[in-house]
Amino acid sequence: MPEVTPPGQDLNSNLVEAALKLALAQLAKQQNEEKAGPAAAAAGEPAAPGVVYLHGLPEINQTIQTALEDAEREILTAQPDGPRPGAVLEEALESVRRQIAGGVAMRTLYQHTTRFDEATKGYVRTVTDHGVHVRTLAEFFDRLIVIDRSTAFISANDDRTVASMITEPSVVRFLSDVFERSWDRAEPFPFVPIHAAQAAPEMVPAIRESIRRLLVEGHSDKVIARRLGISERSLQAHVAAIKDGLGAKNRLHLGYLLGRSETTLVL
Repeated sequence: MPEVTPPGQDLNSNLVEAALKLALAQLAKQQNEEKAGPAAAAAGEPAAPGVVYLHGLPEINQTIQTALEDAEREILTAQPDGPRPGAVLEEALESVRRQIAGGVAMRTLYQHTTRFDEATKGYVRTVTDHGVHVRTLAEFFDRLIVIDRSTAFISANDDRTVASMITEPSVVRFLSDVFERSWDRAEPFPFVPIHAAQAAPEMVPAIRESIRRLLVEGHSDKVIARRLGISERSLQAHVAAIKDGLGAKNRLHLGYLLGRSETTLVL
């Protein structure tokens, strides 16, 4: 049976996640075998460059904030899940000002859906004036922070109540490359047109293209909505539009048509 692969995928999110999980599992095994000393364990530090697991939002936020304050050259962040609350953006703005004033370069990735959010647009306009570079893309595999190409933070569980602080050079390099590849595919955050209704024609095709691909991969509506930073209700409206566009009679028929049109035979 010939292999099928989705066309136009510069970075396959499933492969990224699988490779990262494998790397983290290997590091965890290595740390367990090395049996870090009691003092190091009590301090929450690994015996060698690797992974430290942070439990609970207070510990996660405090550790990330401390690492950000110690940044000397560069901060890379990817913030999926769509628009962020206004209070969170205000708090982030103060940190950005301090970092830029200290000569730290910053780049941030958001999802296309943030272009429709007034609070996010105001925040991006302000941080851009401070020298931060912001781009958006339809989808990013998960939240990511990379500091000085030496420390990275990622989520360690689905509800993001556990995070991994990674200092293993090979894994940090891998995550930095994931960010760079996504950055290359992303588009600058625009401030014109101002209204969401005017911006929609520009962004909706990219969002629906991601929905089509994720449906072909077999993801549930809940997973797709989360990965694109939209509500399940908005997702269903997009799916209905895709179904009408393809002339599908129902979701099963839609799946067949998408599978036929979204894949290419590799001979």
